[in-house]
Amino acid sequence: MKVLAIDDQQLVLLPLEKRLKELGYNVRTETNGQNGMDKYDSFKPDLVIIDINMPGIKGLDVVKYIRITKNSKTPIMVLSGNTEDKTITEGFELGIDDYMKKPLSLNEISARVKRLIGAPEVKAKVSKNEVMIQKRCVGVVIPCYNEEDRLLSDEFISYIDKNSGYHLCFVNDGSKDNTLQVLKELKKGREDFITVYDCKKNGGKAEAVRLGMLYMAKKPDLDYIGFLDADLSTDLTDFDDLVKTIENSDFKIVSGSRISRMGANITKESARKVISLTINFIIRKILKMDFKDTQCGAKIFSKDVIGIAFNEKFVTQWIFDVEIFKRMTHHFGLKKAKTILCEQPLKRWIHADGSKLSMKDSIKIVMQLGEIAWVYRNRKKSNTILSKELNVA
Repeated sequence: MKVLAIDDQQLVLLPLEKRLKELGYNVRTETNGQNGMDKYDSFKPDLVIIDINMPGIKGLDVVKYIRITKNSKTPIMVLSGNTEDKTITEGFELGIDDYMKKPLSLNEISARVKRLIGAPEVKAKVSKNEVMIQKRCVGVVIPCYNEEDRLLSDEFISYIDKNSGYHLCFVNDGSKDNTLQVLKELKKGREDFITVYDCKKNGGKAEAVRLGMLYMAKKPDLDYIGFLDADLSTDLTDFDDLVKTIENSDFKIVSGSRISRMGANITKESARKVISLTINFIIRKILKMDFKDTQCGAKIFSKDVIGIAFNEKFVTQWIFDVEIFKRMTHHFGLKKAKTILCEQPLKRWIHADGSKLSMKDSIKIVMQLGEIAWVYRNRKKSNTILSKELNVA
């Protein structure tokens, strides 16, 4: 039995293809509508699984090609994040056989496939994991410097094995220990879901994140890209909550916040609490926004603002987060920036032993905040003068 799956996002197709092959189906995949129609003609599948929202030729155009142009009754299942009643109705009017709304599990998809075309007559060894097919694809940059003993490899592997739509990019920031080798081992067998970006020299967290974000922005099948600390002080489940917020809103950046509150597991060292309060007070004055926690290492971005936030090198190493928000206000204006930036409290944040931030570093941060205030104030003055000169001319 032959199945053709068409979706513009490889991170969706890969786990789907793997599961259906485990069940004994002969599977082909395509990432755009035109190639999908060509493959339909040559492969002659017993079932077509298709996404709706694809660039160029849409999923319903492929349905029309099969049902009207080819006058074929080949079973068609739609697998889509589009939940509009009008689209679903049009699909059934064109003759689709099933409409599956993302997110949903591979187990459910497999059951629906069997119901439509039956199961192959083979004894298949199928994985029991309830893998979820998400309706969006996310890139996550994880900066790593001497993380050989702290990297929670099992947690990262477990999450991407159970949740499709995630691509992790580990940036080795010129580590002096065996971090690079650990990352290469982590990547083995999961090359489609894990990238290792190796910086030969240590450039600091700011530059590691910047290079990783720009690298991931080149991947066409990612909807959102963010970054996360290697020690998983914020775990991937909590990070996914940030993703849900940005995909269901008009926000361009959603930043985690380590605010202590009822029902949340937020732990910090006593000294860190005092330092954080002082630094955050200064940051609020610089940004002119009521941020509670700019420095949380969990943030997610819409792809269309990554160039604005990351194209230029950062002035500072530690508090580049403040610079990101400052760049957004310079580009969009303070009023607009306040509407596209969101701070979301985390359910969990645990201070991990081995953190590289010391009291001495905290003093450096205060000095770097002064540097940011000075640099961006001068940039604003320069832009104002240039604007006046252009108006005069």
